[in-house]
Amino acid sequence: MDITEVWEDLAWNQGGKIVYLILDGVGGLPDPQRGGTELQVAETCNLDQLAKESSCGLLEIVGPGITPGSGPGHLALFGYDPLKYRIGRGVLSALGIDFDLQAGDVAARANFATLDQSGRVSDRRAGRIATDFNRELTQKIRDRVSLDFDGTFFFETVSEHRAVLVLRGQGLSGRLHDSDPQQTGVPPAEPRAKDDASQLTAKLVRSFLDQAKAVLADESPANMVLLRGFERYEPLPSLQQRFKLKGLCIADYPMYRGVSRLIGMDLVDPPGGIEARFKALQTQYAKDYDFFFVHVKKSDSLGEDADFDSKVSLIETVDRLLPLITTLAPDVLVVTADHSTPATMGKHSWHPVPLMIYSPHGRLDEVAQFDEYTCRQGMLGIRPGTHLMGLALANAGRLQKFGA
Repeated sequence: MDITEVWEDLAWNQGGKIVYLILDGVGGLPDPQRGGTELQVAETCNLDQLAKESSCGLLEIVGPGITPGSGPGHLALFGYDPLKYRIGRGVLSALGIDFDLQAGDVAARANFATLDQSGRVSDRRAGRIATDFNRELTQKIRDRVSLDFDGTFFFETVSEHRAVLVLRGQGLSGRLHDSDPQQTGVPPAEPRAKDDASQLTAKLVRSFLDQAKAVLADESPANMVLLRGFERYEPLPSLQQRFKLKGLCIADYPMYRGVSRLIGMDLVDPPGGIEARFKALQTQYAKDYDFFFVHVKKSDSLGEDADFDSKVSLIETVDRLLPLITTLAPDVLVVTADHSTPATMGKHSWHPVPLMIYSPHGRLDEVAQFDEYTCRQGMLGIRPGTHLMGLALANAGRLQKFGA
């Protein structure tokens, strides 16, 4: 029995409300020219004041040296061990666009991408094409691609350059290597099977990609599709089943809506923009929910774009909006991230993320600034990402005593 199963036994349907404010990828590394990380450079009077009133620390989301994807990162924050509940990005993307995913479906995340004349990837995101153009391309592929098997496929727009491929039929498996090399200057990889049971699926995926490449040959800049995050969908136990929490997701980006749906949260319609998400929480807070998940995406995407200054500005925007949450006086307010995305690296990293938990029952420490280095001095120390849910439940009075 792991610790999350103990929480399941102890959880009861009473106690306070919990708000998670997740600043996706907010963790960083110092920029020598700017004199600190994005959090250290940003003007964050509200986040810093909250740190003074909170228990602080760091979360090592999956494990030492492991760079988390956003799906595993969020599962860990919600109390689902990502080493046990391994969910591919494709499943989360499909659920995030309200696709009617069925048990046994195999899903993969798709990127429209640009290949140069030598067949090498020059842009994995095809310049972040507009979503309307994406819809035109996905329709073109649906019209012209056919797969020879006793089943069917779906190819659906997610947003901008992102789409999702779903295969439905008998004998499918999600144990495939990605075709997305996750770097430029090299050709797409071959989606090879990881075991004998996945050979059929790999053959179908190779056929799909070959046909899609031919269909997109005259398109620019999106002349190829890259696939990653293959997984066969099997439903997970919900937050309500595990921790007696009725949850609400407030997010725009489909992938995070997908992970929320996967564990049984309700979803509001995509609010559109950061401020709208904070205001949506104000609108929904009095309703019959115990757990609220508010997601901020651009702290991650700006880190991936290696745009240090814009990431700083985004953090400052969040800081300005923070009173929209704190004035609600939640019983527990958690501010953290699902992984680090240092702008100095331009990609996800393995570095622990800063954490603060505000609760009237928390032990205060000497931390007076919300950043990666100051939070290390806090009461909570460095903890596994999965510990967060137990701490939030306890601070909200939602766990019974263990033993006599």
